[in-house]
Amino acid sequence: MSLPDTYLAATVPTPQSPHTLTTHPVPSPNANEVLIKITATAVNPVDWKMRDYNFFLTEYPAVLGSDASGTIAAVGSNVTTFTPGDRVFFQGIIGNYAASTFQQYCVMPAELVSRTPSNISDEQAAGISLASVAVVTGMYDSTGHGITPAPWAEGGDAAGKGKAIAILGGASSVGQYAIQFARLSGFTKIITNASVVHREYLQGLGAHVVLDRKIAKAEDFVAAAGEVPTRYVYDAISMKETQVLGVEIAKASKGAAKAVVTVLGAEKEAAELGKEGEHQVEVRQILGIGASPKLRHVSEPMVKALGGEDGWIAKGLFVPNRVRVVPGGLGAVEEALKTNKEGVSGEKVVFRPNEGA
Repeated sequence: MSLPDTYLAATVPTPQSPHTLTTHPVPSPNANEVLIKITATAVNPVDWKMRDYNFFLTEYPAVLGSDASGTIAAVGSNVTTFTPGDRVFFQGIIGNYAASTFQQYCVMPAELVSRTPSNISDEQAAGISLASVAVVTGMYDSTGHGITPAPWAEGGDAAGKGKAIAILGGASSVGQYAIQFARLSGFTKIITNASVVHREYLQGLGAHVVLDRKIAKAEDFVAAAGEVPTRYVYDAISMKETQVLGVEIAKASKGAAKAVVTVLGAEKEAAELGKEGEHQVEVRQILGIGASPKLRHVSEPMVKALGGEDGWIAKGLFVPNRVRVVPGGLGAVEEALKTNKEGVSGEKVVFRPNEGA
């Protein structure tokens, strides 16, 4: 595969400013890295929050984006698992601009890259990795619930047997993947809440009960579990209202659930509620950055289990989010961020950095 000398990136030139297009030399991958031509990149709330609130960004111009798919353009001298032309998907590395995804090329550690199976598009593949890492961190790492064994390990498909899990925000990107990992873990009862329009779809992903998010209360979750103890609560939304609901569910479980895992920081009201009474409930935030050395024990096996022609996706055991493609290549980055910020339901916003190139 012939490589250009330069590529375009959508960069944030100064704190909180709109993106501009800038030109950069195409890098060479280090020994254990791959160079990826990015065909599709997904937008997540963390992207516009990083820009709007100026966090995780230490140097400017900055490159955002950490959820993408593409094709291998070059491999490092030690890489034997990929060759140029292979389709792949991956979680970029927040704060590492060479490994960020709002650009036409990036470099990544080879062990953190999944092969894209032939039964999904690059646009579908682009939205898999970031939300999946958030789920496996929250469910299987000790900073989250620490469920063992994980579903890619021996016996992991029965880790949830005889137990119930409550997943708040089932129609969100993270929520859809949490439902599927719970199914892969063999939970006896998977209970979630969402807009009723998504009920049938979420049941198809593996949810046993989908409650109406507008009216469902803690006792409804526990009642839906019946005699099965609700051992775990995963809050895929993590706003104040959902965190409080999560704590209420855990308390209603009569001691079965000890923590609510969140993807955002603990809200004061939820944390204080968790400390009340005899049954203490911790609000436990996770940070799902798969490149972190402390999380490689979940991110690397997840990468292998999901991808390839013999992985969960190819076998129909794991379904990517539905996508909403914003046309216009890198020039569409502001529109894509706006679309995500204004809110989408049950979809992942995606744009194509190399469109029109």
